[in-house]
Amino acid sequence: MNKTKIAILGTGFITHIHVESYQRFVPDAEVVAVYGRTPENAEAFAKKYNISAHYSDIDKLLSECEVDVVDICLPNYLHHEACMKAARADKDIIIEKPLALTLEDADEMIAECKKRNLKLCYAEELCFAPKYERVRALVESGAVGKVYLLKQAEKHSGPHSPWFYQKEYAGGGVMMDMGCHALAWFRWMNKNDKVKSVYADMKTVLHDTDCEDNTLTVVEFENGVTCYAEDSWARHGGMDDHIEIYGTRGVSYASLFQGNAALTYSSDGYDYASEKAGMTQGWTFTVFEEAFNQGYPHELKHFIDCIRNDKEPLVTGEDGRAVLEMIYAAYHSARIGQKVMLPFTAKVKYPIELLLGK
Repeated sequence: MNKTKIAILGTGFITHIHVESYQRFVPDAEVVAVYGRTPENAEAFAKKYNISAHYSDIDKLLSECEVDVVDICLPNYLHHEACMKAARADKDIIIEKPLALTLEDADEMIAECKKRNLKLCYAEELCFAPKYERVRALVESGAVGKVYLLKQAEKHSGPHSPWFYQKEYAGGGVMMDMGCHALAWFRWMNKNDKVKSVYADMKTVLHDTDCEDNTLTVVEFENGVTCYAEDSWARHGGMDDHIEIYGTRGVSYASLFQGNAALTYSSDGYDYASEKAGMTQGWTFTVFEEAFNQGYPHELKHFIDCIRNDKEPLVTGEDGRAVLEMIYAAYHSARIGQKVMLPFTAKVKYPIELLLGK
């Protein structure tokens, strides 16, 4: 069977992770084309990864290049347009978080893919991170008894690119960037049980932006499990991503970064410790196989297998839409200071309008 041909859209940080994952860990896939928003970016990216074709026009890529899958790694505000173009070209789709800026856009993307019998795979890597999946298996085996509380935290000192701090492009701040991971993981651990309510507190404490950079979120599920998320762009010292599971017969704690790192002391510093680590002088946690530990190769290998063998992906556009609804509720809660019951919807240009007002 021939390799599945992939066109990847974007040349930013997450695109590098996707391409490296395909090339190292997904032998059934081949990235044959890349789209960049400037010809220079597209050409440089293609040269770095030995990709045969590069484009600065999505329509031209889709009309000229023979591909099976479009992998969307673009800024948030471009997700809807890119997804619709790919679907109308009858391509299966892998899309980075968040699914879209609005529920209306999410619904249109899902409907178009369903109409054409296409896969819309929502790339939530925490559902595939090996250490977190080991913990989930422990929970499902009954090791900690009946779960009553889940916690997830993801924190660093801020994103790689300026567009993350602009609400028109990102749709919001750290909630859109990182809070979406916690909300998706909570649903995953609760087997997509219905969400009862969302409560959030949001502040801007470090960066010069009208987007929030520090959030605390409480999610109640109808099955009785309470979930608590901490997400921040204001945490110095590198990336932190950890979970806590509390049950009636035990607990489990896991960290994606510290537990898979070497504890290092360097007087002079060195090349790279971990994402957002900044300086490497003194004591640091030196990460090993960063993308692998976060689950990127595992999710992409799963999605390619589903596309090749016509299987239903474990995480789909509908899951991305459910997370976006929870994000809407979180922003509204932070504005009114009360928990918000689900289902919840609102007419906005982007989710943070529910916090800032129009």
